[in-house]
Formats: sequence, structure tokens, C-alpha cells
Amino acid sequence: MYSSFPAEAPLVREPRHVPVAHLVRGGVIEGVHHGSVVVLGVDGRVSFDLGDPEAAFYPRSALKPVQAVAMVRAGLPLEGELLSLAAASHSGEERHLAGTRRILELAGLTEDDLRNVPDLPFDPVVRDAWVREGRLPSRLAQNCSGKHAAMLYTCRLNGWSLEEYLDPAHPLQQAIAEIVEDLTGQRVAQVTVDGCGAPLFAVSLHGLARAAARITTAVSGTPEARVADAMREHAEMASGSGRDVAALMRAVPGLLAKDGFEGVQVAALPDGRAVAVKISDGANRARIPVAAAALVRAGVDARLLTEFAGETLLGGGRPVGSVRPVRALDPEADPRPDSDPERSAAPARV
Repeated sequence: MYSSFPAEAPLVREPRHVPVAHLVRGGVIEGVHHGSVVVLGVDGRVSFDLGDPEAAFYPRSALKPVQAVAMVRAGLPLEGELLSLAAASHSGEERHLAGTRRILELAGLTEDDLRNVPDLPFDPVVRDAWVREGRLPSRLAQNCSGKHAAMLYTCRLNGWSLEEYLDPAHPLQQAIAEIVEDLTGQRVAQVTVDGCGAPLFAVSLHGLARAAARITTAVSGTPEARVADAMREHAEMASGSGRDVAALMRAVPGLLAKDGFEGVQVAALPDGRAVAVKISDGANRARIPVAAAALVRAGVDARLLTEFAGETLLGGGRPVGSVRPVRALDPEADPRPDSDPERSAAPARV
């Protein structure tokens, strides 16, 4: 069971990442992606790890489900598509823009009240169309606008200041920090500013996996379960059409998954099994195949994950290689002795 108090903050140090994926062309390893991986079992304990899942790192947008839980706990009444959008790194499709406008309308606000950075849509096809139409970067199109609209709505409901809602000392951000520590089971190591302008909290990869497991195993009707249900039932609202993270949730029944910039991926099942991945160089092409391999390590049927095995490399227009997870991620590989007792410490609270 969980302790009622979070553990100490993870250490801020140079992560001890190891190879997690190979770029193989014509039978030769052309490149190596380093990173860290952690897998939690149904009992909440670490069943497998690679690299350094205990070092402090920034989860980036993979922390959005936790932020959404904090807002629901603070009274945010959204459900379904709009709650999924509150936890989204969306593609900037019209449904995402319309949903964000709707959240703002519910709060009695407009796009001018948003404080995220103006940007073009995240999805390349949508972005290209946006540019052809002569449309400029906007706060609404930026991939975190749903989260920011939900933050403003939460502030309006609680009578908190709207202008300073991104200040780490603001009541909203203090409430979010508290829930980050509650769900990860550890103190926040450091606070900085995310790309969208919101506070970003440093935890460990292990803590991120633990938080995802707590969200997916929560009792029906709780803020955690409401967020998980919304994201799973409206995966494209939390990401976008054609996005790999939405496809991953569709492929594995009951899976909650969230990606983050700089090569971060977290995923958890309703029974508490969870995985978290950090690719050290931020390479997107390694994120999903490593996460898929980690899910197989967690016991997910490999046949459900064949489409996520790795990006195909072309030579002269034909396949000549691929991005492949390292052998250590194969469930049939020889188990490695645990070299760091910190990684087998107290079980996760699920």
C-alpha cells in the first residue's frame, strides 16, 4: 500500500541512460538511441527496468493526465471529449479548436484569455493547410490549448486570478503540484517552464509510471477514473487523427497512453501494469517501438502491438532496415540482475 506521505524527491543528476533501440540498416547497426525504461507489475513493484528510471527528469506532456486529475479534483466539471481535450497534446484539427472554444465559453472566456504561446497546428497535414490558407500562429491552434482552457475554467470556478494562472505560486499550480506528488508518490525535484508556458514538474520515470497506474486503477467515478475513461474513449481528442498514441490505445483494450516531447511515453492498464519510457535524445522514432516492447514485457499480447514494432528504413525506395528495440527488452531475453536496490524499493500505490 501507499504511504500517506510522498517519498523524497528523485535526485537531479546526469541520467545513466543505456541503449534502448538500434537503427539497423542492411543488417548493420547504423545508430543507437539511449534512454531509460521502467515496467511495473500488477503489484506496483518494478518488474523490469533499463537505464536510470530513478533520476529526476521532465515528463513534458506525459504529465497532462495528472494535471487533468488535479483540475477535476479542484472542481472542473468536464466529461467525455472535453475532459480528454483538457489532457491533450492535440493536433490542431477543427474538432480540437472547437472543443477548446467550448471550454472557454463554459468559463465565460475567449481565446484572448489564454496565456499559452501562439503556434501552428502540430499535425503536419493540418499545419500545411493552415499555412496555405494564410492563417497565422494562434494560441487556440497550439497543442496545449485544451489544457490551458481547462486551467482557466478551473480558476474561474474557484474564484482564482485568471491573469497569473501560469505562475507556479498561483493556487491552481500549487494544487497541481500537490496532486503530482500524491500520484507519483514522491516530492517534486524541480520546477521549470514547459514549452506552452505552464509550470513543469520534475519527477522520476518510475514516479510517472506509478502515477499512470494509480489513474487507471482508480475506483469508477473518481477524478482519476473520469480522466482515464475520457482519454480512452476519446483517444483522438487527446491527440489527433493518425497519431500513434491514439492508435496504441485502440490496439490494446483498456490501455491509457500519453506521449510527451523529448521522447517520453507512459502507458498503463486497468490492472495496474504500467510502463514509462524516456528516449535521451528525444527521438520520436524510438519512443513507440520501445514503449511497445516494454508493454510486451509487461505481459501484453505481442500480436496486438505488431504495427508499433518500429519505423521502416528505406533505401532507394525499398525497405532495408528498421528501428528495433534492444534485445534486453525481449521477454525471452535472459533476466538481468538488479544492480540498483533503489529500483526495487517500496511498491507503487495502486
